[in-house]
Amino acid sequence: MAHRIQASDYSILVSDKSVLTEFSEFLESNYSTSKKVIIADTNTLEHCLPVLVKEVPSLSDVEVIEIEPGEGSKDLSICASIWETLTELTFSRNDLIINLGGGVVTDLGGFVASIYKRGVDFVQLPTSLLAQVDASVGGKTGIDFMGYKNQLGAFQNPVAVFINIDFLRTLEKRQLVSGMAEVFKHGLIADKAYFEAVNATLSNVDFETIVATSIRIKNDIVQADTFEKGNRKLLNFGHTVGHAIESHYLETEEELIHGEAIAIGMLIEAELSVIKGILPDTELAEIYAVFQPFFPLKNIAEAQWEPIIKLTHQDKKNHGEGINCTLITLLGKGVINQFTAATELTKAFQNYHIRITL
Repeated sequence: MAHRIQASDYSILVSDKSVLTEFSEFLESNYSTSKKVIIADTNTLEHCLPVLVKEVPSLSDVEVIEIEPGEGSKDLSICASIWETLTELTFSRNDLIINLGGGVVTDLGGFVASIYKRGVDFVQLPTSLLAQVDASVGGKTGIDFMGYKNQLGAFQNPVAVFINIDFLRTLEKRQLVSGMAEVFKHGLIADKAYFEAVNATLSNVDFETIVATSIRIKNDIVQADTFEKGNRKLLNFGHTVGHAIESHYLETEEELIHGEAIAIGMLIEAELSVIKGILPDTELAEIYAVFQPFFPLKNIAEAQWEPIIKLTHQDKKNHGEGINCTLITLLGKGVINQFTAATELTKAFQNYHIRITL
């Protein structure tokens, strides 16, 4: 069953690989005479591009720009290389960039498109669970800079998003589990019943329904606050701390992928919610009961707390004194603009450490 979700000025289609037939028709109707490039990483080049070309033969001779998988590719030098290629191809504002990949490709490709000639059209074809439920939807694009996560970016909507659930079969288990962090986040900030329903079906996940439901939750929030002046900040639950953790370990042998860091970030920010007296400890215990057997929760050494907390000061939501976090007051109810002292965050790290080592 296909799910069609209407965003502000673009549509999101979720289905099996039949969605690629609709993508082919979309290209024929809107970009038949336009130049096209595909941005893909090494993994999607091997596992997903052959499927795409088989279902959309018109793309068989399209230029493919390959990047390395992983967060390290979200770099200004990679963007510059892609812009050079687009310039050499005499790419114009009437042409189309097709982003085929996970969150790194959709973030990077969207940013490249938003900057080149002040904006060229792009389509998102997300291939990872993380990208399907979160990164490819909502118009946020970005790259990392000076070691800080998504320090450069722009709000730029794609012209369409086509989600082929069958691409999830190409993922390693670690990537699927990572993507589930954003799924659980949507439940924790907006829909307790969804959080509990997802947990109840972990042994037999219906990914098409999950992806469509998560997108609807995110889309409703984004539609009401496109530029993150208010309640769109709800989507940042777990991300102030989680991005800092991800950045901290990025250049180490202990690198965490996005969802792994965000899962830890959600627990630490839930601990912070309890410290501030806005979340009952029983609700926190329920989150731990779901997360501990499912996510690979890293035991962060005490010596790492301070450098991670320093990284949170670079979070985009901050202004004035204090660290601006999105927290939760109940399962399914988030609250924005909770300014936090470093001492409170230290206590939250300590409480997290105690709970996962019991």
